[in-house]
Amino acid sequence: MNVLWIMADQLRFDYLSCYGAKHIDTPNIDALAQRGVRFNRTYVQSPICGPSRMSFYTGRYVRSHGSTWNGFPLRVGEPTLGDHLRELGVKCSLVGKTHMTPDEEGMQRLGIDPESTIGALVSQCGFDEFVRDDGTNPTIYPGRRGEDYDQYLRDHGMDGDNPWEEWANTALGPNGELRSGWLLENAPYAARVPKEHSETAWLTTRGIEYIEQQGDQPWLCHLSYIKPHWPYLVPAPYNDMYSPADLPPVNRSQTERDSDHPLMQAWMSMRVSETFSRDDVRDIVAPVYMGLIKELDDQMGRLFDYLESSGRFNDTMVIFCSDHGDNMGDHWMGEKDLFHDCSARVPLIVYDPRSSADVTRGTNTDKLVEGIDLAPTFIEFFGGQPKAHILEGRSLTPLLSTPESQQQKIQWRTHCVSEYDYSTREARRTVNVDQSDARLVMVFDGRWKYIYVETMRPMLFDLKTDPNELNDLGAHPDYADQLATMRELHFDWTRQHHSRITRSAETIEAMTDDGEPQGILIGYVNEEELAAKGYKLPPHVSD
Repeated sequence: MNVLWIMADQLRFDYLSCYGAKHIDTPNIDALAQRGVRFNRTYVQSPICGPSRMSFYTGRYVRSHGSTWNGFPLRVGEPTLGDHLRELGVKCSLVGKTHMTPDEEGMQRLGIDPESTIGALVSQCGFDEFVRDDGTNPTIYPGRRGEDYDQYLRDHGMDGDNPWEEWANTALGPNGELRSGWLLENAPYAARVPKEHSETAWLTTRGIEYIEQQGDQPWLCHLSYIKPHWPYLVPAPYNDMYSPADLPPVNRSQTERDSDHPLMQAWMSMRVSETFSRDDVRDIVAPVYMGLIKELDDQMGRLFDYLESSGRFNDTMVIFCSDHGDNMGDHWMGEKDLFHDCSARVPLIVYDPRSSADVTRGTNTDKLVEGIDLAPTFIEFFGGQPKAHILEGRSLTPLLSTPESQQQKIQWRTHCVSEYDYSTREARRTVNVDQSDARLVMVFDGRWKYIYVETMRPMLFDLKTDPNELNDLGAHPDYADQLATMRELHFDWTRQHHSRITRSAETIEAMTDDGEPQGILIGYVNEEELAAKGYKLPPHVSD
């Protein structure tokens, strides 16, 4: 048995037709959902690439692994999925993006050579690197590699100082002039790179090559795509496949614009939010975002055809998800900030090849799922026992093998948690919050979405009466009891053990049963008391 774990970057769940989207058709991703289970309410542990992915890769909350923002290193020694799988004899490999920043200071302090086997695994978040491509400019960010794709472009006649920038993320204007994909006004122009050589197509090819090269050792391949993350530029014919007329209505209200919450006002005033709140910007960028998704879906069709023809669907679990969404002008915001569903809720589809999953094929579930649930799911799939003192998620296996009509009997979580460290965001300066206090925590119980804001009042949304999350009830006196309930859920989560990972519960129980440590006898008056407990004095003591 093997695992193919597919992750798209910055993909909204509601831009897939299997999740109800009417403005776009994604038949190949839909087909995977028909083979497996579609999880309707999956939330990431942070709506930002780096911390979200570090939670996926460690199975731990952001406050636990400490990599709270892009570029904040994952500390040396933090257990990863690769560490857990290697104990089971499973190869854990990367094809694509991780957004991992290694803890170089920690490695130097411990004398770990980055070029050694251990050093390489630490630097790659526990993955064996088949291909590393973070979709960033390797000239500016040499630590986030993309040289393999650069060489591929050169090999196919697309040369330059930086082929990734000059071909994949540059377009030709109407007069043949070069147009940078970093500028949103250029989004409608086709990228210079032909579709068969795009980053999405190339990663698909490399993923297939990886699978073809595997022998008898079980493997997990993390096939991690760059798109539909910005730059919003896509090859023909995807660049003009959609128009503003195809877009869903923007989801925002004047009530939000008039919010009395200082942090929300600061956020809506940031440059990226003001830009994406412009209808003219959304009208040119969102259709291209849809084109990027359509390109991804076409490549999923190519990949799934290979899995079918090679027989790999018979022995490979296939997971499709994203690391976060994209606001795309909703709630007067751009990028993937904060905890609205368009940002923090993601698609998750799991195809399990085992016969035990036959009863759930083509079904969906509304159970609350977190990104950290995948790591224990994979470990259990490979026959291991997830280490509960380290992994904070829970295996999805019961939801994959229990008919929908019986899932109410499964003891499952009552709420999920996501975190956001906004210490590096310009909004922090606007509200004059110290970097140590610039943190947010979302607690969602399936109806009420509570957002804890250090130094300010909380936010509260009722997704039953307000599914579009347009009315913040956090300051409304009628909801004081509900705020107190959600506050207690948050407080309960903060009190849990998040760092005690060097001793399992079983070890602690055994230590308790064994009593005093060997050779340590405290509080005994005489030998009779010792004998009653099954102890005796050291042999050098005479009777």
